[in-house]
Amino acid sequence: MVAPTSTSKEVFIQGVTSAGKTFRPSDWAERLAGVMSQFRPGGARATPGAHLSYSPWCIPTTLGGVKCVVVHVDLHGHEPMAWDFVMNFAKDNDLQVIEACLLPDGRG
Repeated sequence: MVAPTSTSKEVFIQGVTSAGKTFRPSDWAERLAGVMSQFRPGGARATPGAHLSYSPWCIPTTLGGVKCVVVHVDLHGHEPMAWDFVMNFAKDNDLQVIEACLLPDGRG
């Protein structure tokens, strides 16, 4: 897979196949983001305890009741093989991928 082609800063990997079926297991997003936790600005060793949190470049979330992983395009620039890994994960599992931008929650 190549880098995103639009001006979007994020790619959403949705836990729904192209046929509309929910992807299993139910914790797939947390597992994928956990594997990617070492890829972060400055590297995994830059921040003590960083291995205990998700990378800001690969964050699991739920949008509209659908499990997703939000992948920031900066991952591609810093770790192209890690980018390829997450994009190939989506492709191999027939998951829907959307280029977009996650806006901050305006509440509170």
